[in-house]
Amino acid sequence: MKVPHVLAAAVLASTILLPATPALAGLPEGHQPPGLAKQDTLRWVAPKDVKIGTAVAGGGHHETQGYPDPFTFDQEYRQRLAAEFNSISPENQLKWEFVHPEQGVYRFAEMDAIVQFAQENKQVVRGHTLFWHSQNPAWLEQGNFSKDELRAILKDHIQTVVGRYAGKIQQWDVANEIFNDNGTLRTTDNIWIRELGPEIIADAFRWAHEADPEAKLFFNDYGVEGINAKSNAYLELIPRLQAQGVQVDGFAIQGHLSTRYGFPGDLQANLQRFDDLGLETAITEIDVRMDVPVGTEPTAAQLKQQAGYYQRALEACITVDECNSFTIWGFTDKYSWVPVFFAGEGEATVMEEDFTRKPAYYALQDTLESASPGRGNR
Repeated sequence: MKVPHVLAAAVLASTILLPATPALAGLPEGHQPPGLAKQDTLRWVAPKDVKIGTAVAGGGHHETQGYPDPFTFDQEYRQRLAAEFNSISPENQLKWEFVHPEQGVYRFAEMDAIVQFAQENKQVVRGHTLFWHSQNPAWLEQGNFSKDELRAILKDHIQTVVGRYAGKIQQWDVANEIFNDNGTLRTTDNIWIRELGPEIIADAFRWAHEADPEAKLFFNDYGVEGINAKSNAYLELIPRLQAQGVQVDGFAIQGHLSTRYGFPGDLQANLQRFDDLGLETAITEIDVRMDVPVGTEPTAAQLKQQAGYYQRALEACITVDECNSFTIWGFTDKYSWVPVFFAGEGEATVMEEDFTRKPAYYALQDTLESASPGRGNR
């Protein structure tokens, strides 16, 4: 049975009790999390034109873990989320399988709560994501739809979701991971490109722009940290779309890194190529996983190497004029996606499970402060 959009959201909202969270960034010192001074946070030392962000844990694999929804129920997590960051991204709460679980049914309660939290804590929000080959619901992937029906489904989804948060979401990852590593389009596993052709990419951006003309619209991908076939494909595609009048504002590099591999030394040069096109750039999902077998701890050398990767990535972003957003994909190992998907690897974030700061945290803090000496962002 199809449930109207508003009704579905209202029903779901009535099932969720969200603990109240004070707007920590604007409160006196005594209202900060215990032991955490306002001036001793990432957002405080960040330059005024750089948003330092994190993914908000929830949905996806979190639903199969042995803990309740982190954002809803972990008070210390919420306090740190508010105090440390001036930008937040939904980790899974806006992906198709979560926000659009049945045809005609939208699940907005969780994302509504994230947006409200951001407003209370003077944070911007990045929307992630509208057009992707992964984490789609079974009703979509296994449905027997005509091309016209698929096109209508995609348009409804983009305009319903973007329209709901018009004026409340700063940037959107409109199209996510549309190229293979060799720079060819995903014509096999991306249902939209496979069934509707490459032209549907432009339509996705057009529909998003119509729904919120003020939002900045991005391509987003992994494996594009350096100058390679995949990043070259975006460098060629974006100007072509713009020449057709399609609104594309930015190019985002995810940055899922591993100390198994060398740091992408041409990251800054690659970001600069897109900056030279007049685009905004962003690092949107950075984490740095390490080889840490279950039951062991990372060595001091590993932690130092990890910190170096985080620092070099942030330095690359800060050096490029229009790289104005740097988002880590989760800030505590307590809720990291990495051990779930990468056997034998983990400890990828900047805080331990008990929120103890790692060397990587201090590397980011020092880099932000050096980029903006003596200035507080919030």
